[in-house]
Amino acid sequence: VALCAAAAALAFTAPAFADPAAKAKDAKAAEKVAAKGFGMFESGLKTGSPKTMAGLFAPTGVLQPTVSNKVADTSAEIEEYFVSFLKLSPKPQINERYVRALDDNTILDAGVWSFDLTRDGKAEWVTARYSFLWEQQANGDWKIQHLHSSLMPEKVATRPAALKSAY
Repeated sequence: VALCAAAAALAFTAPAFADPAAKAKDAKAAEKVAAKGFGMFESGLKTGSPKTMAGLFAPTGVLQPTVSNKVADTSAEIEEYFVSFLKLSPKPQINERYVRALDDNTILDAGVWSFDLTRDGKAEWVTARYSFLWEQQANGDWKIQHLHSSLMPEKVATRPAALKSAY
C-alpha cells in the first residue's frame, strides 16, 4: 500500500472502476468485483481526497459511516464525512468477507474489517462490521450504492488477521 497505489488512485477521481465483462454472474466473478472494489476504496483513502472517496459512490449512494452518527445520502454529505475521517489516516484491511451476487449488476460484500488510525498523534486500531452494496452503472463502472460500517458491539481484545485472498 505504497505511494504508487495512492498516485494511481488519483486517476479514478470520478468513476470507480469499469469492467463490462465483470458481470456478477457467478460467485467467483462477484468475489473479484468485491476485491477490486475494496482495492479502489483502499486506494481512494490513500489519496487523502474526500472528493475521490465521494466519487466511488453511485449518485444515489448512501453511507452509514463508522465514526459518525449522521447518515450521508448525497455526494456532498459523503464528501463532508470523508473530510474528517481522512484526518485519521485510515488504513483498512478485510478480516472476514462474505460475497453474494444479488443479480448481474449488484453485489453484496459484507464482513469484518479493521482500521489502523492515528487519533491525536496516537496509533490505534478498531474493528467493525461492514457491508458494501456494489452496483454496476449503465456505463459499466461499479459504484458503491450503500456502505454501512459499525464498530463491533463487544470489545475485540486481539487484533484480527488480514484475510488472505486469491484476488
